[in-house]
Amino acid sequence: MLFEPPTLDAREHEVISEIDELRQRLRSRLYEPRRWTGSLRRVQFARAVQGSNSIEGYEAKLDDALAIEMGEEALDASEETALAIKGYRDAMTYVLQLAEEPRFRFEEQLIKSLHFMMTNYDLKSRPGRWRAGPIYVQKEETGEIVYEGVDVDSVDSLMHELATYLESDGDIPIVVKAAMAHLNLVLIHPFRDGNGRMARCLQTLALAREGIVSPVFSSIEEYLGRNTQPYYDVLATVGAGSWQPANDTRPWIRFVLTAHLRQAKTVLRRTKEIETVYLELERLVARYRLPERTLEALFDATSGLRVRRAVYRAILENQSEDSVSEQTATRDLQSLTSHGLLVPHGERRGRYYTAGPELAAIRERVMKNRDPRDESDPFAVKASASAQEGLF
Repeated sequence: MLFEPPTLDAREHEVISEIDELRQRLRSRLYEPRRWTGSLRRVQFARAVQGSNSIEGYEAKLDDALAIEMGEEALDASEETALAIKGYRDAMTYVLQLAEEPRFRFEEQLIKSLHFMMTNYDLKSRPGRWRAGPIYVQKEETGEIVYEGVDVDSVDSLMHELATYLESDGDIPIVVKAAMAHLNLVLIHPFRDGNGRMARCLQTLALAREGIVSPVFSSIEEYLGRNTQPYYDVLATVGAGSWQPANDTRPWIRFVLTAHLRQAKTVLRRTKEIETVYLELERLVARYRLPERTLEALFDATSGLRVRRAVYRAILENQSEDSVSEQTATRDLQSLTSHGLLVPHGERRGRYYTAGPELAAIRERVMKNRDPRDESDPFAVKASASAQEGLF
């Protein structure tokens, strides 16, 4: 028996409708190809990968996550962090491909394959295989056991039941179905390591199959990375220390619905901000008679990221079948530096560039004019807006 979703109440249905409406708005914003769409997509993908791995203690700056996403070396991230991010990137890239497969099926072997992609850098994790014995989740600070995974003899049958659940038809909203897949996998704890990452990846895959909007934009992994303690707290509340599938799952469903609502609003704000940034950058490119391709370097610098030649080349090559030589990339960055748009740091392989005064001014204007972030609780009787957040 798996954990089951609660019977949804009127307010929960309303919030799901709000999420669907926001996603439809986002889909219409992304439907017509715009130059900035590619930049938004790669940054969102990197944020999801960065967010999910940060929950497990693999901390990396966004530009390092972007570098790893493009197949390049990180500047600061440790080797273990880089390997973890690369593994998660590979699994998520596969998820993006699977989302469009017409004969796709959820099966246990698929879940094992995704786990192998994530953790094959560490054979102690038994990549692609169920754990061989008991498993416990402990508080890092105290060593206190806060959760015990299901008996190892039950793992295979429960994971088969989970795959069957994901394949089944029904009138349950996809955000709830995907949330329950996440909850069940993380509480079954079928693997020796990487259970949280696998649960989040499986949730994103379930959402992707719905096809309303790209999984890059429907994932809540960035939100979970920024709200790790509340995420742990609600899992602890529902899990209650051991496998108890009769427990009330409403707190988890409401937490996930809130995450989807807030993340969808964040991404919509970003589309407006990125469009504004690109309009200003296009004027700079025209004024200085720069190649249009330099918009990618200018955008990253304006976003507060460190620009590197290798990553710049990889981005351009990913967007076009035409390769860009090292000499061309070097000339582009030197030209941007000579105009004061970029500021160089370091030497040789460690060299990178940050925003010059004009780009910093663009960033400041966008931040000053951004829409306020709605942090209200959709399930509270009285809710209030607070703080601001957006692209940067």
